[in-house]
Amino acid sequence: MYNLLQGKKGIIFGALDEKSIAWKTAIRCNEEGAQIILTNAPIAMRMGEINKLAEQINAPVISCDISSNEDVANLITKSMEHFAGGVDFILHSVGMSLNIRKGKHYTEIDYGFNAKTLDISAMSLHRLLATCLKMDAINEWGSVVALSYIAAQRVFPDYNEMADAKALLESVGRSFGYHYGTKKKVRINTISQSPTRTTAGSGVKGFDGFMSYAEKMSPLGNASAEDCANYCVTLFSDMTRMVTMQNLFHDGGFSFTGVSQAVVEQMEK
Repeated sequence: MYNLLQGKKGIIFGALDEKSIAWKTAIRCNEEGAQIILTNAPIAMRMGEINKLAEQINAPVISCDISSNEDVANLITKSMEHFAGGVDFILHSVGMSLNIRKGKHYTEIDYGFNAKTLDISAMSLHRLLATCLKMDAINEWGSVVALSYIAAQRVFPDYNEMADAKALLESVGRSFGYHYGTKKKVRINTISQSPTRTTAGSGVKGFDGFMSYAEKMSPLGNASAEDCANYCVTLFSDMTRMVTMQNLFHDGGFSFTGVSQAVVEQMEK
């Protein structure tokens, strides 16, 4: 432990179970000295094990449907009351696709479902940041991180409409990063993580193929959920004060590898 977050206060969205990146990030932030508030959608809280995590790190849990203006405002109000002031960091680890759940192909998506996907998976970041800015909820030099995936830039057919959602998420991070940066020195970044065997990620069609291919393509191999949690800690810390508006690839080198010897040899078999 390096005490990188000693005295800092933060909100972690999306801790479902022990496999989730948000869960592991909450634990690492706590180990580095931070105080945490955990939050998730009501249905995710019923399905997951967030109360187990809350007990482990002595953190309150506040329910929040991130697609609801009222819920987000309530979360921020209660968080500021709990901490007697603003927060220093926020992790946005939120994503949902009804079209994927319903098995609809990208070329035949339901646009009503699609609107919900974009709202929850991308515009929720805008809603959260707009609420925080209005309520002056993030302290100067605070840090916000949202989790993304390289399908925002490249085609992964089975990732479906979530690719569009991640592209929008990254755009919101850049645009709001400018406005929040000029007003309050708050930095906003997205992390484009390796495919990770979380409960949510494993629900994507062909996920095992994603994992195997990325592992063979990446010089360092796939980054684990634990690795991502450590990276989040550095971005929440004062060591990265001048990093903002970036989409940061955390994928073992996958994003800049054209082809690897392991993939070539596999194709030649």
